[in-house]
Amino acid sequence: MNTKLTCLAFVCFASVGPLGAAQPNTLTPAEKSTGWKLLFDGKTLGGWRGYKIEAPVGWTVQDGALVLAAGRKGDLVTAKEYQDFELSLEWKMSEGGNSGIIYRVGLGDTSPARSGVEYQLLDNAKAKDNKTATHHAGALYDLVAPPKDVTRPIGQWNEARIRIQGWKIQHWLNGVKVAEADLASPAGKALIQASKFKIWTKFASFERGHITLQDHGDAVSFRSVKIRELK
Repeated sequence: MNTKLTCLAFVCFASVGPLGAAQPNTLTPAEKSTGWKLLFDGKTLGGWRGYKIEAPVGWTVQDGALVLAAGRKGDLVTAKEYQDFELSLEWKMSEGGNSGIIYRVGLGDTSPARSGVEYQLLDNAKAKDNKTATHHAGALYDLVAPPKDVTRPIGQWNEARIRIQGWKIQHWLNGVKVAEADLASPAGKALIQASKFKIWTKFASFERGHITLQDHGDAVSFRSVKIRELK
């Protein structure tokens, strides 16, 4: 079997066989050799907790995926904090659904969004929050809009990738770079001041924090959650 090493915006990963991807919830040899680790083993909620309480209420593992049913249950948060990293995962949204990946989150506030910045997840076609471009899937939520819609149809898995180093942030969706900003720069600070986050003093203030899978009240699934910490 031929193995091809592919480099995509800072990350090299191996594609094996005609599908060009590893099996869900596994690491390729190339990923292992470059420091990638699984945050979800496909079987348990080990390494995760709830945001307000330690028990991860409302989240289950079904067919190798982290699954949240519709209805407010609570956000799912990594037990460990992270500073500079690359994060890769697959997500599948319910029709009309809304969720997000929020990172550099501090515990103890009313919501992860009070401190962390968000990679938006959305059904761009039917979600109620689809009227604002900075709220579309892949956006740096309320700050930077994707240049185009590259989401896959509802029911299919999408691929999200995040890189954060210092406050330089890049988002990819299905292999396409869809958002980029340096929130520590004058331009980045201006983005914050023009957003709803300007009144939240802890927003984008932590050098390290937890990674959150958001419960926005809609059914959503995640798998192949992988991280590589950056030096």
